Amino acid sequence: MRRFALPVACAALALAGAATLAAQKTTEVHAGRGGSPHVRTVWTIDGAEISIEYGRPYIKGRPETELMPPGKPWRTGADEATTLKTSKMLMFGTVHVPAGTYTLFTVPGEKDWQLIISKQTGQWGTQYSPDQDLARVPMTIGKTQAPVEQLMISIDDTPQGAVLRVEWGTARATVAFSVM
Repeated sequence: MRRFALPVACAALALAGAATLAAQKTTEVHAGRGGSPHVRTVWTIDGAEISIEYGRPYIKGRPETELMPPGKPWRTGADEATTLKTSKMLMFGTVHVPAGTYTLFTVPGEKDWQLIISKQTGQWGTQYSPDQDLARVPMTIGKTQAPVEQLMISIDDTPQGAVLRVEWGTARATVAFSVM
């Protein structure tokens, strides 16, 4: 009986890993006009299909504060605006985000960041209209373990819901959310 325990345990781990990989799919959408590749990543979180489409610029030795200006809305990507689509309502803190399509912006800062969820869609990433804000949500900031050369936006599945994570250079900003 014992000699079957290790193969069964290995098979269980392989299935768990495959389920995690199946929950996220990234596809390249197109090359941006500025040279940054654009991707769409789709996650399945608690029965909701959530996708984020964005341009992935490179740091290329430039100052982070030049690329992510403190206190100013940033397109959180390159070229076209970063788009969030969700098939179910999401809850960021006390903010309800109905199923639909939105644009994501962030306001970087030294001590805190804000995630802006905008009702405006289809615009170039630098076209920001504050009157289109659905909500602004505080993000937790920190430093990456190692510098991140190319912008990465991801969602981590958690027992309480999920965490949206933005990493670029040495900056890391996160915000928890749940699926309703």
